[in-house]
Amino acid sequence: MAIAIALILIVIASVAFHYYSPWWLTPAASNWGEIDDAFTLTIIITGAFFIVINLLIAWIVIRYRHKPGRKSTYQPESKKLEAWLIGLTTVGIVALLAPGLVVYGKFVTVPEEAQTFEVVGEQWKWSFRFPGKDNQLGQSGIQFISPTNPLGLDPDDPASTDDRIVLGPELHLPLFTSFKVLLRSKDVLHDFNVPQFRAKMDLVPGTVTYFWFTPTQRGTFDILCAELCGIGHFNMRGRVIVEDDANFGVWLASQPTFADSQQPQASSDTTNLVELGKTLSEVNGCIACHSLDGKPGVGPTWLGLYGKTELMSDDAEVVVDDAYLRTAILNAGAEIVKGYPAIMPVYQFNDQEVEAIIAYIKAVSEPSPSP
Repeated sequence: MAIAIALILIVIASVAFHYYSPWWLTPAASNWGEIDDAFTLTIIITGAFFIVINLLIAWIVIRYRHKPGRKSTYQPESKKLEAWLIGLTTVGIVALLAPGLVVYGKFVTVPEEAQTFEVVGEQWKWSFRFPGKDNQLGQSGIQFISPTNPLGLDPDDPASTDDRIVLGPELHLPLFTSFKVLLRSKDVLHDFNVPQFRAKMDLVPGTVTYFWFTPTQRGTFDILCAELCGIGHFNMRGRVIVEDDANFGVWLASQPTFADSQQPQASSDTTNLVELGKTLSEVNGCIACHSLDGKPGVGPTWLGLYGKTELMSDDAEVVVDDAYLRTAILNAGAEIVKGYPAIMPVYQFNDQEVEAIIAYIKAVSEPSPSP
């Protein structure tokens, strides 16, 4: 009897939690409301089975509980019962799968009028690319990747020249414009996910995946990686701003073209050196692991770092100066700050680029004066 009462209480508590839970989907901000409908249908079907099965078990426990003199009968086969179970199960599975298959068919059928942009993922940052005036993205390949060409665009492909490069974590999109999103990864498996858009897709190393969507609400939405991609997975974030066409056009025009990004950087003075260091830090994902505001991250924060005495993993104390930073940038595994994992990748920066990054670390090391 106690088991039956427990099952009934579990059903009541589960249904109550479903209706009164504070955790629920935010309103959809794209055309994929059908994904919500399929999700709702799944909850209804699985919820109905959950309620019926548990209440049936509770009723059986009560109805056929042990009584003195009562005997059970053994019925190894029942074609009628089997027919009911097979029929109900078949209907339930079809009802679960069919809507999802219909939606997925639409999910991979890109409208002819859809525009295109590319998402590039790496540990642990997002980058983006839009076609230029030729409305065509240039070719890319891993053999072209370098500190100054982080997306690996083919410099000999004329279509690459006017591609707009977005190396920061902020993406802008125009309202009510359909986009085909091309996805590729530079290292491991990632997943581009904007929860309010509902649509998401894996970035698979060695191939280009895609999906499409149409933003339907203005606003700022978080970009998340929905695939465990390493120890810095939690920090692989960005944001997408959905705005009017005019504002989007202004933003896109302000982004550098690939040709612009390949021009030599004049960095003889301190200001230009810091700007180059800022760009290199964003391009190569440094600030995805090293915060600029003192908050803990995958690596030590850069706020207050220069001149600080750090405790190494071997308990040695080291002053953070130019020499230490040069070693940390070019050979990160030589000295590991205690409490942090040895996960920094190997970079091949030239002397000027190393000096620029050090100059930027110095610049952001000191907190900004209060107004």
